Formats: sequence, structure tokens, C-alpha cells
Amino acid sequence: MVYTGYENYALGMTMPMMGPVNFMVEEQEHQLELELEQEQEQQLELEQQLQLKHKFSVVRNLLDEDLLLKHPLEHVWTVWHWENDRTKAWSDMLNEVTSFNTVEDFFSVYYFIKPPSDLRVFNDYMVFKQGVLPMWEDDVNKNGGRWMIMLDKSMKAMSDKLWHDLILLCIGECFLHSDEISGIVINVRHKANKLSLWTKSANNTATVMSLGMQLKSMLGLNTVGIQYQLHKDAMVQTGPNVKTIYKL
Repeated sequence: MVYTGYENYALGMTMPMMGPVNFMVEEQEHQLELELEQEQEQQLELEQQLQLKHKFSVVRNLLDEDLLLKHPLEHVWTVWHWENDRTKAWSDMLNEVTSFNTVEDFFSVYYFIKPPSDLRVFNDYMVFKQGVLPMWEDDVNKNGGRWMIMLDKSMKAMSDKLWHDLILLCIGECFLHSDEISGIVINVRHKANKLSLWTKSANNTATVMSLGMQLKSMLGLNTVGIQYQLHKDAMVQTGPNVKTIYKL
């Protein structure tokens, strides 16, 4: 005999109710699939984060190495500051600020100290090769002289720029006969400031004139006159009384 659903009911037999059970199983399977997808997404996100951290670490190390690399200069240079004090001897008014031997260290010093335009009258900055004192009497300087640029007091921005550019030209060995250069000086005075390039020897006229012409050309001083004076004359004369040997 073949039983039907009605016959089963008639016989008092209970039919299994599969609908709700199947729904619960499907719901659990769906939930497991969602959890598995979430775990996979979390794992993928974690892997991506680890990859990014690794890339960042590599880039940071490269940057650190680049920052640690410095560009050495041909010479060590010393920065000096002189401030007038009538109660002291000239040499006692002279102070050694610091020395530098890389491009990066120069800029650290340059942007730390005041620009010439912020200095009071009767203050000087000097930048000289290490071992050379910024004095006429120094053994390296006594037979030399200086190319001098007179700067009007109103030309503050230009004074700062020329000072900055001349230092870079010197420490960067941009001049022919750079070995003849001992240092750079800027004097802040009442009527005008004086920017000077000091040379070791005044005996070789061709070398002195070459440095002067390069100075004018590289600083763009086409309409500005410059003059050369001997240190030995500056030792015995002052201001406008110092004899000018060459003019450009």
C-alpha cells in the first residue's frame, strides 16, 4: 500500500516538519560564510598594513641615509664676529663663533646667526680658512690685500645677498686661483658697509686682477665699482686715506 500524507494523518502519524530546520541550517551556513569572508578581509588588510609598514621603513631608511650624507668642502672655514668696545684691545673684541666643513653645516650656521643688516654699527663678520686669523698682521695676510665693495646703508637686502653669495662662491671654490683667497669680511659702519674679499698675496697683478674681474662678474656687479687695497697700507692708514691700488 502506498501511503499519502492524508493517510498518515489519518493513522495518527506525525509528519516531520523540515521547513524551519532547513532555514536554520541555511542561516548558520550563511553566517559562517560571512564570518569567513570577514576573517579573509581582516587577514588581507593585515597583510597590506604589513606591506605598507615595510615600504615605509625602507623609504624612511633611505631618507635617513640621505639626510646623514653631507657634502664636504675643500677647506674648513671659521666664522668670526667683531664688535667695537673702546675698553678693549682690537684682538679682545674678536670672537671665534664656530667652524664648518660641509655645505649643510654652513647653512646651519648661516641661518642661526643674524644677517649683516641686523647688526649694529661697528660690528663685523668674517669667514676665513681655518688657521688664518682675520687680521692684516697674520702671516697669511700680511703680504696680501682686499677687493672691497662699498654698499650704501639703504641697500640692506642687497648687502645680505652679496654676503651670502660671496661666502658660497668662496667655500665652493668657484674662483680661479681659489687658493689665493684667505677669507671674506663685511664691516657694518655708519655711512656705508664694506664687503671685502681678502687675498694672500698682492704681488701677482694678473692673479689679483683676475680675482677682481671674477668677483664683479659672479656677483653681477656690472655697474658697481670695486677697489683693491694692500693690507700693509691699511695698517698705517684708516678709512678713505688707505691708498687704492687697482679699480674695476
